[in-house]
Amino acid sequence: MGWVGRRVPIWEFSVRGELDGGIGAQTSGSGRLLEGLRKWYYNAAGFNKLGLMRDDTIYENDDVKVALKRLPENLYNERLFRIKRALDLSMRQQILPEEQWVKYEEDKKYLEPYLKEVVRERLEREEWDKK
Repeated sequence: MGWVGRRVPIWEFSVRGELDGGIGAQTSGSGRLLEGLRKWYYNAAGFNKLGLMRDDTIYENDDVKVALKRLPENLYNERLFRIKRALDLSMRQQILPEEQWVKYEEDKKYLEPYLKEVVRERLEREEWDKK
């Protein structure tokens, strides 16, 4: 599929040969700029001010639903708590105190390994069904 027609969230975007026309490795200056842009976008999105992590905001398509079922119980319960708290804050038109905001550096992609596995399995199943 490549990059055509694929939406790339800014937090996943990196300067790669396939995106920059094969120019080569990224320089440290552009790396710092890109990292600064990622942090700015993360804070501008606002979900962290409600105590949410990036993976809490992923659209729940079929792959994500399967990945959520594979989460360990403690991670699933923590996710539900964050989402319920965010909904409550949103209904009251409030945000968390700044010291409770999720920082860019603290945001862990807890769902990503499970989601990658589900997508890999689905693609493998689709490939098998073609035969």
